[in-house]
Amino acid sequence: MRAVAKTEIEIALNKPVENETHGSQGSAPEIPEFRATPPRIRILTAACDLFYHHGIHSVSMDAIAEAAATNKMTVYRHFPSKDVLVAEYLRKLAQEADAHWDEVAKACAGDPQMEIKTWLAQVSECVTSDGERGCALANAAVELPEKDHPARAVIEEFKNGHRLRLVKLFRDARLRDPEGLADEVFLLIEGARMNIQSLGAEGPASRLVRMLEALIDSRRK
Repeated sequence: MRAVAKTEIEIALNKPVENETHGSQGSAPEIPEFRATPPRIRILTAACDLFYHHGIHSVSMDAIAEAAATNKMTVYRHFPSKDVLVAEYLRKLAQEADAHWDEVAKACAGDPQMEIKTWLAQVSECVTSDGERGCALANAAVELPEKDHPARAVIEEFKNGHRLRLVKLFRDARLRDPEGLADEVFLLIEGARMNIQSLGAEGPASRLVRMLEALIDSRRK
């Protein structure tokens, strides 16, 4: 996940809240590009950064409004509830991940072996990133056990779609038992991204790509 630029968030947090409807309640953040961004995008950008780095339950709508350089009334005008905002935050990340995978598939069109190699390189980069806090959707699933929460449908759809993409990729690469391999790969990645939060990039997660490569090689016909 691409984190929001820290300077924007930090400055916004230290400035008085802008009144989107009735003028300003003080000096607005001194970032012209940030101020020029539509309120809905600022709110969602701030929510993405705060939810990912601090957790969903610990971040209030007041904090999001402040980081977005707006007020809570404007936040609720665009997102009727925190649950709706959480679902939209996860939907945004899911769409970005899907779009990125589409780009990789297009660049490697007709060469599933190259697509696997490219994908593994990106997995390696992900789990060694200094800002890695695991998969935002998996983290959200832990924080939101309620099955009727609107974000649950977003999480389940994305995770199921991710698994099916792996199945197709492994089938196209003519690997044995693509469904079983996809499940094993999927679980290894999920576990590694969780483990890195407790033991860091130098812990067992550092072996993830080597384990994936060995597992995939074992299924070659």
